[in-house]
Amino acid sequence: MIEIEGRTSELTKRPVNHGAEEWLGKPIEILDHGFVYLVDYMGNDEAIEQAARVSYGSGTRQVNETTGLLRYLMRGEHTSPYEMVEFKFHAKMPIFVARQWVRHRTASINEQSARYSVVESEFYIPDPEVISVQSVDNKQGRGANVSTGYAEEIRVKLSDYYSGAHNLYDLLLNGEGEDRPGIARELARIPLPVATYTEWYWKIDLHNLLHFLKLRMDPHAQWE
Repeated sequence: MIEIEGRTSELTKRPVNHGAEEWLGKPIEILDHGFVYLVDYMGNDEAIEQAARVSYGSGTRQVNETTGLLRYLMRGEHTSPYEMVEFKFHAKMPIFVARQWVRHRTASINEQSARYSVVESEFYIPDPEVISVQSVDNKQGRGANVSTGYAEEIRVKLSDYYSGAHNLYDLLLNGEGEDRPGIARELARIPLPVATYTEWYWKIDLHNLLHFLKLRMDPHAQWE
């Protein structure tokens, strides 16, 4: 059931959603070094109803009418009024995961830049149970899991490779003395793999968030 929230709180005159308020600033850990948490939001159920009805006046509708309208819009996939609600998240993930996110092109993004900041030594190493062979039927998917021993061997090789890549990054960044000075950050980052963690602020409306989740939670999407 969709819960209808009050229009105001004691601290603000803007519409509030108590469910969203409870999640503000609470990080959800993802993968081995990542996280996502809600930074801010705009709008609530009434904002969606106002957009759908246009001439709707505050106080002229009952809670059950708002609930019924939102359910009707969702059932009929008439979800453009859901664009009146927006969410801003802070997320941290491997670069290759971030590149899958931006393919949707429906959010405003401000990402950490390795041209301005020093990259931490944080890299994604998949758990043994998600290391699989290439799927026979799906050209971009996974098939059966490899053996536990082989999975651990892969994890060790990845860890060794990441250490070497970051050591080279440090060397290029800091140099080896006056004759071999450090080079620009935008060049020193070149050896870093797509398993390197990045982070960004990601703002999206509810309509596109629901579509994003539908696609990314599909069994054919990459597990990460």
